[in-house]
Formats: sequence, structure tokens, C-alpha cells
Amino acid sequence: MNIKILGAHNCESQSTKFTCLLIDGVLAMDAGGLTSSLSIPAQLKLKAVLLTHQHYDHIRDIPALAMNLLLHSATINIYSIQAVYEAITSHLLNGNLYPNYLERPQQNPTIKFTTVAPYQTRQIEGYSILVTKSNHSVPTVGYQVTSSDGKTVFYTGDTGPGLDCWQYVSPQLLIVEVIASDRYEAFAREKGHLTPSLLKQELIAFKELKGYLPQVVLVHMSPNVEKEIEAEVAVVAQALNHPITLAYEGMQINL
Repeated sequence: MNIKILGAHNCESQSTKFTCLLIDGVLAMDAGGLTSSLSIPAQLKLKAVLLTHQHYDHIRDIPALAMNLLLHSATINIYSIQAVYEAITSHLLNGNLYPNYLERPQQNPTIKFTTVAPYQTRQIEGYSILVTKSNHSVPTVGYQVTSSDGKTVFYTGDTGPGLDCWQYVSPQLLIVEVIASDRYEAFAREKGHLTPSLLKQELIAFKELKGYLPQVVLVHMSPNVEKEIEAEVAVVAQALNHPITLAYEGMQINL
């Protein structure tokens, strides 16, 4: 399994992109930095997109992707919870802001949307996908993706502390958010995000439950405090005696 980090941040600039992950060139998780990171031929290879929640930085490139696919008579399968479907159809692809590609073209709509729910397992494009629940300011899910040869990655999406999903997942690779440094802990708790210290608590809980720690990669960082995050994460990694890596755009991980 090859995992490419297309976007590793919560802000976009020349050097940072909204969070987006790509598995084996065919399965995307979130769509913040999707079309801006892939050539048209690479976009045409996509088979499915898994969306964690409705916030703009995670769904932004869905309209652009749909337009590109339409022009090449291609389609895409999108999976997410009902709240995301409602947000996309009400605001993003509502026929006014942008065409509703869930209905166009009428004979074969560009987007095929399938609703999922937490703690369902689905077979999607040759992968076993377990949907989990995350703690965020809007309904949010995470995804554990297992390949046919048993390689497993778990992506939390945006989440705060107190996760109950650990009992359901056993990944080799954990991709988890850390939005800011510890001085923003009150904000993180209120909005449903993690800081390095909150991440430490979650990793301790995971290890107590599972008896091990997976490879840990962090995404959704705020660029303005990324150096602070990096320094604080280094302290957490030392305390846990386990490496923790901050993702970057273009990073690739092979399992």
C-alpha cells in the first residue's frame, strides 16, 4: 500500500495545501488538496473519495474534480455520512454556486454518492473500509482502510480528545490530526481538535488498549505554529519512546 500526502495542513498557500490523502493512486481521503495536487490523468485514475466531514478544507476540490471528470466522460464514487451529503448538495453543488454533478449528466451523473455510518464495514474498490466516529464540532467520521494483502491505515479526520474508536481499529499506520501547539489547548478542546499533549493522551489510551503503537503521522497542522507543534511533538515522542512524524505535501509512505 502506498499512501501519498497530497495536503498536510489546514491552510493553503504556495507551500501548504488542505488535508488530502491518496492511497495507491485510486482512493482519496478528503478532498482539500486533491485536484490542485494531481494531473488530469492522475485524477482520471481515481476510483473513490472518502470524505470525513463537511468543512470546506476537506471538501473543497469536489466541484473541480467533478468538472474535470465530466469533460472526460468519467465518474467518481464518493462515500460519506448523511450530513456531508446534505452540505454538498445544499451549498457546494446546489445548481447555483456550481452545477449539481450528483444529477448531471442526467443519464449518468458524474458523482455517485453513497451514504455510510459509523462502525459499518464496506468493500470499496478492493479495500475493506471500516467507518469510525470522531469528536469534532460537526458530525465527523474516520476511516480504517485495509488492502487485500492486509496492509492497514487509519485516518481519524479532524478530531478532539476522548476517542472511543481505538477499540475498533488496529492499524499499522495512524494518520491523525494535530491542529496547533499546546498553548491553544482550550481552543482545540472547544472545537474538537488535538494538540501535542492531547495527542499524547490518545496514544497512551491506544497503547493501553492494544498493547502497541502504530507508525504515527500528523496532518492538519496550522502553518503559523508548525515549528511549535514540531518541538512539542518531539517531547511527546521521547516520552512515549516512539517516533511521531509531521506530514508534508508530497510525502509518501509504503506499507
